[in-house]
Amino acid sequence: MTILVSVLAGFAAAVCAPVAVRFRQAAAGYWLSAVPAALLFFFLVTLAKFSGDPIAVTYPWVPSLSLDLSFYVDGVSLLFAILISGMGLLVTVYSAGYLKDQPQLGRYYGWLMVFTAAMLGVVTSDNLLLLYVFWELTSISSFMLIGYRHEDEDARQGALQSLLVTNMGGLALLAGVLLLGLAGGTLEVSDLLNRREQISASPLLAPAIILILTGVMTKSAQFPFHFWLPRAMVAPAPVSAYLHSAAMVKAGIYLMIRLSPVMSGNDWWSSLGIAVGVATLLLGSYMSLCQTDIKLLLAYSTIGALGLITLLTALGSAHALEGAIAFLLAHALYKGSLFLVSGVIDHETGTRDVTQLGGLLRFMPVTAAASFIAALSMAGIPPLFGSVAKEIAYEAGVESGAAIATVVFAGGVSFVFVAVMAGGKPFLDTVPGARKSGHPGHVPFSMWIGPAILGAVTLLLGIFPQSVGRLLIEPAVLAVTVGTGSIDLPLWPGLKLPLFLSLAGIVAGAVLYRFNDQVRRRAAALMPKWGPEKGYELVLKWMNAVAVAQTRLLQTGYLHHYLIITMATAVVIVGIPLLRKNIDIWYRWLGLGLEVGPGELLLALLVVFASIWAVRSKTILGAVAAMGAAGYGVATIYMVFSAPDLAMTQFLIESLTVILFVLVFHRFPGFQRLSSARSRAFDGAIAIAGGLMVTLLVVMAAGTELAGPVSEYFVRASVPEAHGRNIVNVILVDFRALDTMGETTVLGIAAIGVYALLKSKRVKTRGSRQK
Repeated sequence: MTILVSVLAGFAAAVCAPVAVRFRQAAAGYWLSAVPAALLFFFLVTLAKFSGDPIAVTYPWVPSLSLDLSFYVDGVSLLFAILISGMGLLVTVYSAGYLKDQPQLGRYYGWLMVFTAAMLGVVTSDNLLLLYVFWELTSISSFMLIGYRHEDEDARQGALQSLLVTNMGGLALLAGVLLLGLAGGTLEVSDLLNRREQISASPLLAPAIILILTGVMTKSAQFPFHFWLPRAMVAPAPVSAYLHSAAMVKAGIYLMIRLSPVMSGNDWWSSLGIAVGVATLLLGSYMSLCQTDIKLLLAYSTIGALGLITLLTALGSAHALEGAIAFLLAHALYKGSLFLVSGVIDHETGTRDVTQLGGLLRFMPVTAAASFIAALSMAGIPPLFGSVAKEIAYEAGVESGAAIATVVFAGGVSFVFVAVMAGGKPFLDTVPGARKSGHPGHVPFSMWIGPAILGAVTLLLGIFPQSVGRLLIEPAVLAVTVGTGSIDLPLWPGLKLPLFLSLAGIVAGAVLYRFNDQVRRRAAALMPKWGPEKGYELVLKWMNAVAVAQTRLLQTGYLHHYLIITMATAVVIVGIPLLRKNIDIWYRWLGLGLEVGPGELLLALLVVFASIWAVRSKTILGAVAAMGAAGYGVATIYMVFSAPDLAMTQFLIESLTVILFVLVFHRFPGFQRLSSARSRAFDGAIAIAGGLMVTLLVVMAAGTELAGPVSEYFVRASVPEAHGRNIVNVILVDFRALDTMGETTVLGIAAIGVYALLKSKRVKTRGSRQK
């Protein structure tokens, strides 16, 4: 398997998904899980053989746009690819039980496979434009997955909000990567990494950083674009576990880490990244204190965790990047497990409200054990991997100063609070009248195996941190830093300040949980009524109002209004600037060397006269005849100027058009004057302006020669390349084959339409006779 095949495998699986569901719906999830399983195996084997040298593969795609199917795999790419394929495997299996007997599963599995392929494309692409294509595919596929239950208004609104916000950021990202490509002289990430000095000296770097970070902020739910993530919690639990813990929200983080060798040290990059990271971490931590829904608790804590990773990445030091990558891995494991557990709880009890849940341990012990491991890892309790990652984050915060350390500590406290509320309380707490039933003791295998595996991996990585540091963390850190030695992930960090901060955070989080009702009420009371989401709603409302107003103004339902608007717009946008910049355009006509004889002048006058006659005619047949005369005049002009192929085509079209119009319209009544003289004068002015604009364009084109005459090429290439000696025939059926096919298609459609009208008339006539 190659990198390209690994990316395309998901798209192939998406095509097969509806077929698999139709053939056997109950087993489709298990069958399709073979694709992410094979991808996981491939990337694990690649990691085992990885020597530190990046794997680069390029396939030409659109060379004229500097767009190649180029892939670049190093330690960072492998880490993300393993997370994406591993979580994709568990989520696909989980979906087989969670969504059992649900409608439209073929569509669900199809978009799930598309999302997997798109995410792998994001983390393996070397070309920035290719990365952008996959980036937008993740937005589209996530929109479809979030809105899976499209009959629910909240699902539709949540999906739409995520699509609009992330697509807005995608447009900013596109502009940013284009500016970065101009600054570095290439769009290949592997080449940009070696052009740091050239990029740093470019004046385009600052706007590129702002635009790229805007794309990162929208995709990774950073302040002020964080609000779409909680609204996306209407998605099914497996979608939330995949998109919002391990994959989609990490795409922006991946891009920051990937570009950090080029951007780190730049004031714009560091200042904006740190400010956004701090604001997002504090906001997510605070808002998580106000929630009772398990998925919202996890969503806001995810926002905080993403803010912490952004902060560590923006700090730029090797230790901070080590902490960002380690925490990213730990977060994907424990948060993915907790999202899956929340789905089990909702599936079995019918609620996710922690105030109504308690005592579930004896009904679902395996799920509870997996939840406890994930919660302890989130809280930073040894010997789980979350504790190792948290210690590194604390160390990086302490190295960066008291302010950053305080912010990291505040985030750590909230993580402990959420861990106990979402991962412990539903199973241990005793709540009068709590939900304990539904299908107690009958959690499907497909639904508890995912959290169990994630819990086991979390425990295994925590017990052997040195091994995971050497195999996963070190290659990723070395890929984005220079001169970094071996990575040390000790199970016991020693009696240092980060350890005491960690212990203090655990105690503070436990205290918050002890008084969670009071904390929740006071935190909710202090929440501002206005925020970024209100701004989004106002902008959306304003855009809808503008859309309604312009629709009422422009879309009147009358074809002639549409023609007037189209022609007037073309005249304003094209004609006026053309006339202003080429005021001497009429004088160029004399410089073309064209000698107009009496015959040509007579033909031109005939066309003009026929056109006026067609407009002024009071009968349909008269207008048709006048249009035919104008067409014959144009065809004769083609013949005079040595274009027999065009003349022949024009003669045939005009003859057929006149005959068809006469057959169809000869029974129609004459024209009626439905408009005023003033209205007709206005329409005439627009038509004349449009005609003058086209005339100006034709004269300009005739006076501009960008290359030699194409006729010489036709004569030269007719026999050797097209194997034809009749040059006119070769032009029509070979060099201009698509043009000829289009003309033939138009005539065929017109003929079918006329035949249908005539046939319909005959049927009606027969029906009336029978009556």
